[in-house]
Amino acid sequence: MSVVLKVEERATRPRSIRRKLREEGRVPGAVNGNGIQNLSISVNARQLEKDIRENGMNAVYVLDLDGKKISTLLHTYELDTFTKSWVHVEFLAVDMSQETEVEAELSLVGTPKGVKAGGVLEQNLYTVVVSATPDKLPERVEVDITNLEIGDSLVIADIPKHEEFSIVTDAEEQICSVSEMSAAVEEDAETAEAAEPELVNAKTEED
Repeated sequence: MSVVLKVEERATRPRSIRRKLREEGRVPGAVNGNGIQNLSISVNARQLEKDIRENGMNAVYVLDLDGKKISTLLHTYELDTFTKSWVHVEFLAVDMSQETEVEAELSLVGTPKGVKAGGVLEQNLYTVVVSATPDKLPERVEVDITNLEIGDSLVIADIPKHEEFSIVTDAEEQICSVSEMSAAVEEDAETAEAAEPELVNAKTEED
């Protein structure tokens, strides 16, 4: 999926320009990669947020700079800690014919048979690294877990092969498991006990 995003070239000096851009509702940014080095741009904050919300982090963002089109992926971004407003965004220019690697969400689909029988599902992995040409990169990888019984687990190698992308994450990495309720409850209790803080020099009624 590709999305056209209008951007404007910006000056880099003085530093106050970036603050002024943010006050005007624009996000300072940069483009690097595929023959482009430190191209300074700005983009409308509302439009950027809307496009990411509707299309995801792994969509191809075609930057329209005065009619020049640059195919990119969202590389890194920074949000204000308190206001969550956009501070900076960086795009990675890509060759649409070459594979690249990104992180994708790992989504578990269905209710395991073991859970219906009283077991507990434990998810160990929430993202995977995938490789594909930019237009084939998935936002998430879905994994069917309906057939998992108590005592079963899934690893990366258990995910069926996909025609459009490959998973780069270690094949033996565990995704999830279904365990007996009693074992899970006992483990949670042990974890809570271990995490309980020790009182030092606590006062007593005799003090």
